[in-house]
Amino acid sequence: MYCGRSHLEASALQLLIALLQRVSQARVAVDGATVGEIDRGLLILLAVEPTDTETEAERLVERIARYRVFDDEAGRMNLSLLETAGGLLLVPQFTLAADTGKGLRPSFTGAAPPELGRRLFEHAATAARRIVGKHVATGQFGAHMHVSLTNDGPVTFWLQVRAST
Repeated sequence: MYCGRSHLEASALQLLIALLQRVSQARVAVDGATVGEIDRGLLILLAVEPTDTETEAERLVERIARYRVFDDEAGRMNLSLLETAGGLLLVPQFTLAADTGKGLRPSFTGAAPPELGRRLFEHAATAARRIVGKHVATGQFGAHMHVSLTNDGPVTFWLQVRAST
């Protein structure tokens, strides 16, 4: 899903992908057991592409933590996760890196190899714990997960960071 860009164009830009959802609650279960859960906060579905690096992962987490999507007293989106002390649930989601530009079946050649995906997802989770603090939970990389959430708003944004130049 590259909004009209080809997979090659998107990869050349080095885009780490996050689908951000403001939630009143979210939970991830694997084999019927809860592995991550938050109350009010942000659910992030995170995709890693082959050219992504730890630098982009940290920049994306920093952006997520400071992104103003929570209402202030006037009802305007002026507050960040850091200002509201909400929870953050990071879920690995390689399918966000799919190329859906043609045909009737997605191509996953745009997703990072599993080793890189795991390493960068874990790096992002570590950065999130450092930046956001104790209110960070994660899904389980490589597992078949069941994600449940109550989207608050609904508020959903597609975030990306480009490679540093």
